[in-house]
Amino acid sequence: MRGRTWKILSAALTLAVVAAHAIAARAQPTPIITDPMLPQTAPERVSPHVYVIRGFPNIGIVVGERATLVVDTGVGARNGALIARAARGLSTHGQRLYLTTTHFHPEHTSGQGGFPVQTTVIRNRAQQDELEANGARMDALFASRSAPMKTLLKGDIPLRADILFDRGLDLDLGGVHALLRYYGAAHTQGDEIIFIPEDSLLLPGDVVQNEISPNFSCNSCSPHSWIAVLDQVATLHPRIIIPDHGGFGGEGLIAQERAFLADLQARVSVLKSQGMSAAQAGQQIATEFARKYAGWYTLRNLPQSVQHAYAQP
Repeated sequence: MRGRTWKILSAALTLAVVAAHAIAARAQPTPIITDPMLPQTAPERVSPHVYVIRGFPNIGIVVGERATLVVDTGVGARNGALIARAARGLSTHGQRLYLTTTHFHPEHTSGQGGFPVQTTVIRNRAQQDELEANGARMDALFASRSAPMKTLLKGDIPLRADILFDRGLDLDLGGVHALLRYYGAAHTQGDEIIFIPEDSLLLPGDVVQNEISPNFSCNSCSPHSWIAVLDQVATLHPRIIIPDHGGFGGEGLIAQERAFLADLQARVSVLKSQGMSAAQAGQQIATEFARKYAGWYTLRNLPQSVQHAYAQP
């Protein structure tokens, strides 16, 4: 009885600490980490079953009694191997290792080759198709950004998953579950959401961020499609949200993301009805939002975002 009480108190304390971090994150978002090499520091415990390696991107490690799930791979096999070692260090001997990825961009998938061959890789079918169609092109784009990125991505080829799912897959890790969900196109065509119900914790990839301007990376991605995904994510009511980039937060991050997208969609509708071109609207909205959302990251992408909004039905 004493042991069970201690576990309950420990879990409550962990959640309280994360909640405090979430409030701080909303007040002053954590700067986006851009170094493509992940730190070799010990993973940070953020809930009873979840650990995070903060970096490019934030890596989630969900530890159960029988299996461990890693969410995302870092850039290239070197980062993948680092994450796999960290996951093994948190797991008991012989425990099964799963890997899933939130979307097809290189910092989320290109480290797959660094994981042990026994790792079971899972992703949604839409994401796998997107990876095979556009992964090499995206690798080349990221490699052109810096010498370290180019070095880490050298020799990478898009790899297949062992298990593909269409809309959802539930993993029983032993004492904790991971619900893998595909709700449709938002940031990319194949965005995957991972929810840990026992910890009320969400790993949303780039679908939910903390004061980071949304970036559309597929032809069918638009404010309309992204909002539709967020409306489904909102039904999970997570207490803790660990975005792929930037600061952590609570359930309010979903509403914040939706409000930005709705604002963008509304301004596009007005300017489009006035006969303004997408290019003209992009410049005007970029100027308006630079004032209205001062302090947000990646607002430079707004003209491109407006192009996607103009193309939506």
